[in-house]
Amino acid sequence: MTLEQQLIRDEGIRLFPYVDTHGKTTIGVGRDLTDDGISQTEAIMLLANDIGAATRSLEIALPWTAALDPGRLAVLQAMTFNMGIGGLCGFRLFLAAVQAGNWSEARNQMLDSAWAEQVGARAQRLAIQIETGVIQ
Repeated sequence: MTLEQQLIRDEGIRLFPYVDTHGKTTIGVGRDLTDDGISQTEAIMLLANDIGAATRSLEIALPWTAALDPGRLAVLQAMTFNMGIGGLCGFRLFLAAVQAGNWSEARNQMLDSAWAEQVGARAQRLAIQIETGVIQ
Protein backbone atom coordinates (compact mmCIF):
# COMPACT_ATOMS: atom_id res chain seq x y z
CA MET A 1 0.00 0.00 0.00
CA THR A 2 1.30 3.46 -0.87
CA LEU A 3 1.17 6.47 1.43
CA GLU A 4 -1.41 7.99 -0.91
CA GLN A 5 -3.65 4.95 -0.63
CA GLN A 6 -3.21 4.89 3.13
CA LEU A 7 -4.15 8.58 3.50
CA ILE A 8 -7.19 8.19 1.26
CA ARG A 9 -8.28 5.20 3.31
CA ASP A 10 -7.75 6.99 6.63
CA GLU A 11 -8.85 10.52 5.72
CA GLY A 12 -11.41 9.68 3.07
CA ILE A 13 -11.82 11.71 -0.07
CA ARG A 14 -14.41 14.49 -0.19
CA LEU A 15 -15.11 16.43 -3.36
CA PHE A 16 -17.09 19.18 -1.64
CA PRO A 17 -15.94 21.33 1.29
CA TYR A 18 -16.94 20.16 4.74
CA VAL A 19 -16.16 21.14 8.32
CA ASP A 20 -13.91 18.60 10.04
CA THR A 21 -13.94 17.55 13.69
CA HIS A 22 -11.70 20.54 14.57
CA GLY A 23 -14.00 23.08 12.92
CA LYS A 24 -11.75 23.57 9.87
CA THR A 25 -13.15 23.83 6.36
CA THR A 26 -11.63 20.87 4.56
CA ILE A 27 -11.73 19.32 1.09
CA GLY A 28 -10.16 16.46 -0.84
CA VAL A 29 -8.03 14.20 1.29
CA GLY A 30 -7.88 16.23 4.49
CA ARG A 31 -6.82 19.55 2.90
CA ASP A 32 -7.30 22.24 5.56
CA LEU A 33 -8.65 25.20 3.62
CA THR A 34 -9.10 27.32 6.74
CA ASP A 35 -5.41 27.44 7.63
CA ASP A 36 -3.64 26.27 4.46
CA GLY A 37 -5.87 27.32 1.57
CA ILE A 38 -4.57 26.32 -1.85
CA SER A 39 -1.41 27.27 -3.71
CA GLN A 40 -1.33 29.52 -6.75
CA THR A 41 -0.40 26.48 -8.85
CA GLU A 42 -3.49 24.66 -7.57
CA ALA A 43 -5.67 27.72 -8.23
CA ILE A 44 -4.41 27.89 -11.84
CA MET A 45 -5.00 24.15 -12.25
CA LEU A 46 -8.58 24.56 -11.01
CA LEU A 47 -9.03 27.52 -13.35
CA ALA A 48 -7.83 25.48 -16.33
CA ASN A 49 -10.28 22.72 -15.42
CA ASP A 50 -13.12 25.23 -15.05
CA ILE A 51 -12.30 26.92 -18.37
CA GLY A 52 -12.33 23.48 -20.01
CA ALA A 53 -15.72 22.69 -18.49
CA ALA A 54 -17.16 26.06 -19.58
CA THR A 55 -15.80 25.56 -23.10
CA ARG A 56 -17.28 22.06 -23.37
CA SER A 57 -20.66 23.36 -22.16
CA LEU A 58 -20.55 26.08 -24.79
CA GLU A 59 -19.60 23.63 -27.55
CA ILE A 60 -22.50 21.33 -26.64
CA ALA A 61 -25.20 23.98 -26.12
CA LEU A 62 -24.16 26.40 -28.88
CA PRO A 63 -22.03 24.50 -31.43
CA TRP A 64 -22.11 27.44 -33.86
CA THR A 65 -19.77 29.34 -31.51
CA ALA A 66 -16.85 27.21 -32.77
CA ALA A 67 -16.80 29.42 -35.90
CA LEU A 68 -16.22 32.62 -33.90
CA ASP A 69 -12.85 34.32 -33.91
CA PRO A 70 -10.78 33.75 -30.73
CA GLY A 71 -11.52 37.15 -29.17
CA ARG A 72 -15.29 36.84 -29.50
CA LEU A 73 -15.30 33.18 -28.53
CA ALA A 74 -13.39 34.15 -25.38
CA VAL A 75 -16.26 36.51 -24.45
CA LEU A 76 -18.75 33.65 -24.55
CA GLN A 77 -16.33 31.41 -22.67
CA ALA A 78 -15.85 34.09 -19.99
CA MET A 79 -19.59 34.62 -19.65
CA THR A 80 -20.16 30.86 -19.41
CA PHE A 81 -17.41 30.62 -16.80
CA ASN A 82 -19.03 33.44 -14.83
CA MET A 83 -22.70 32.45 -14.94
CA GLY A 84 -22.85 28.95 -16.35
CA ILE A 85 -24.24 27.87 -19.70
CA GLY A 86 -27.81 28.28 -18.44
CA GLY A 87 -27.14 31.89 -17.55
CA LEU A 88 -25.54 32.60 -20.91
CA CYS A 89 -28.41 30.93 -22.79
CA GLY A 90 -30.76 33.38 -21.09
CA PHE A 91 -29.15 36.16 -23.18
CA ARG A 92 -31.25 35.27 -26.22
CA LEU A 93 -31.05 38.64 -28.00
CA PHE A 94 -27.32 38.88 -27.33
CA LEU A 95 -26.74 35.38 -28.71
CA ALA A 96 -28.89 36.08 -31.77
CA ALA A 97 -26.81 39.21 -32.47
CA VAL A 98 -23.56 37.25 -32.03
CA GLN A 99 -24.76 34.49 -34.34
CA ALA A 100 -25.74 37.12 -36.94
CA GLY A 101 -22.39 38.90 -36.58
CA ASN A 102 -24.12 42.11 -35.47
CA TRP A 103 -21.40 43.14 -33.05
CA SER A 104 -22.76 46.55 -32.07
CA GLU A 105 -26.14 45.00 -31.20
CA ALA A 106 -24.39 42.22 -29.28
CA ARG A 107 -22.52 44.88 -27.30
CA ASN A 108 -25.76 46.75 -26.59
CA GLN A 109 -27.54 43.59 -25.45
CA MET A 110 -24.67 42.72 -23.10
CA LEU A 111 -24.69 46.14 -21.51
CA ASP A 112 -28.49 46.28 -21.19
CA SER A 113 -28.65 43.57 -18.54
CA ALA A 114 -28.66 43.06 -14.79
CA TRP A 115 -25.49 40.98 -15.31
CA ALA A 116 -23.65 44.03 -16.69
CA GLU A 117 -24.61 46.00 -13.58
CA GLN A 118 -23.46 43.16 -11.34
CA VAL A 119 -20.04 42.67 -12.92
CA GLY A 120 -19.35 46.33 -13.72
CA ALA A 121 -16.01 46.91 -15.44
CA ARG A 122 -15.86 43.30 -16.63
CA ALA A 123 -18.99 43.83 -18.72
CA GLN A 124 -17.53 47.02 -20.18
CA ARG A 125 -14.34 45.21 -21.23
CA LEU A 126 -16.21 42.22 -22.66
CA ALA A 127 -18.58 44.54 -24.55
CA ILE A 128 -15.60 46.17 -26.27
CA GLN A 129 -14.18 42.72 -26.97
CA ILE A 130 -17.38 41.38 -28.51
CA GLU A 131 -17.63 44.44 -30.74
CA THR A 132 -13.97 44.51 -31.86
CA GLY A 133 -12.86 40.91 -31.50
CA VAL A 134 -9.76 42.16 -29.66
CA ILE A 135 -9.05 40.64 -26.25
CA GLN A 136 -9.16 43.38 -23.65
